[in-house]
Amino acid sequence: MSNAVPQTERAWTVGTAPGIFPSIGHSIALFRRPLDFLNSLPARGDLVEVRLGPLRAWMACHPEVAHQVLMDPRTFDKGGPLYNRLRPLMGNGLVTCGKDTHRRQRRLLQPDFRPSRVADHTDMLGRQAELTCRDWRAGDQVDVSAATMALTTRVMNHVLFSDSLGAAAAAEVGDRLAVIVRGLFVRTAVPVDALFRVPTPANLRYRRAVARVHAIVGEVVAERRRRGPDDDRDDVLETLLAAARDGSSEVTEQEVHDQLVTLLLAGAESTALCLASAFDLLARHPEAERRLHAEVDAVTAGRRRPGHDALPRLTYTRCVVAETLRHRPPGWLFTRVTTRETTLAGHRLPLGTTVLYSPYLLHHDPASFPEPERFLPERWLRERATADPRGAMQPFAAGSRKCIGDTFAMAEATLALATIAGRWRLRHLPGYAERLRPAATLGPRSLVMTCQPRAHAPAGSTPRARSLAPRATAAARVQDPRTAGDNGVDDA
Repeated sequence: MSNAVPQTERAWTVGTAPGIFPSIGHSIALFRRPLDFLNSLPARGDLVEVRLGPLRAWMACHPEVAHQVLMDPRTFDKGGPLYNRLRPLMGNGLVTCGKDTHRRQRRLLQPDFRPSRVADHTDMLGRQAELTCRDWRAGDQVDVSAATMALTTRVMNHVLFSDSLGAAAAAEVGDRLAVIVRGLFVRTAVPVDALFRVPTPANLRYRRAVARVHAIVGEVVAERRRRGPDDDRDDVLETLLAAARDGSSEVTEQEVHDQLVTLLLAGAESTALCLASAFDLLARHPEAERRLHAEVDAVTAGRRRPGHDALPRLTYTRCVVAETLRHRPPGWLFTRVTTRETTLAGHRLPLGTTVLYSPYLLHHDPASFPEPERFLPERWLRERATADPRGAMQPFAAGSRKCIGDTFAMAEATLALATIAGRWRLRHLPGYAERLRPAATLGPRSLVMTCQPRAHAPAGSTPRARSLAPRATAAARVQDPRTAGDNGVDDA
């Protein structure tokens, strides 16, 4: 006779968000106060019905429910209002493609983003970060949002095109991207196509921005094709063109274009917002900033910027990046569509149902992250961090559709933060008040701060500086945004 205790199935709760208006649903609340609206949903249930215009959708409010969605891409495929809007912009690239082509696409691009490849880029990342703050002067008022966008666009220009994108074109991409992300959110919250076919100034700006980004990428690809296969470049563009020349790879000329647009936009925007948010948050949390500075001074030991050997030892700096991604994830709201009838949180969903999940909502779940509104990088130190069985930390998604550039993005943000913070302390202007207005991504878009030069402490001169560095190797194994989910494609 078995003495096993029978396991009871969890009693999930299903509800409906209040305040549905005819025709527009919850679009007003989602557009005017999106973060407050999201935070109100868990009180309604683990799975909550919302209306995006006339579209009925379901928000996964519990981390385990969201994790089920992410780990079953065959049932919950890329789709819904967000991806319906992204596809005219990104085509059928890695971010927007369906499950039928994802595995092939990911296997093609994965070698360019493996950890060993990221290591090859560390010196370049440091140089680009150094260039960002090279001309700053004490007392300057710096547009941090613009500076970080310029930095990440230059980085993606190098990785994708071997710097073939000229300085003027790279700057224009950043400007056009700001227009695009604002327009994308409106089109997601109110998925009514007729509204966006009207030639209003905003709609025309959006269309021109999309067309111009495609034209810029097309010009770079055309120039590389004219040079031919003998033009030896070690970049993503060459990976794609080589695959297109190989008739057995199924890579078309259009896919080459789509993948480059996808990686350029996704790679530049998210990391730029993460960095701008980090400087914003550090300026309001002096103890975290002090610990960051102590570590950077100890690790760099008077060098102009962190070298290739510094990344594993920037333990607390990486914790600051991780906590920024938790507190203010750039990708804050996503949609999926069911490919078959299924059950989620005990509720039957028919084929074609739109399901939403929000990293912002999951990251502010007090059951997963006590005091979720507090900015606490120490959460991610090895002696403080714990396993996350609820799957709540999802800045890069999870499973086979996890962001292909997660390791690269963490390295880029960590090195950039260390390089700039090693030289400058950034301060808010008098009267500054946080005004987060999410668009397709979340983060400060016009953050202006004042530069204060730092007096570098000699390496190891303070007890705090000594105490941080020795934990670096061990802390690299902590469950954090780098390791949540799976980078592989075997289960795709």
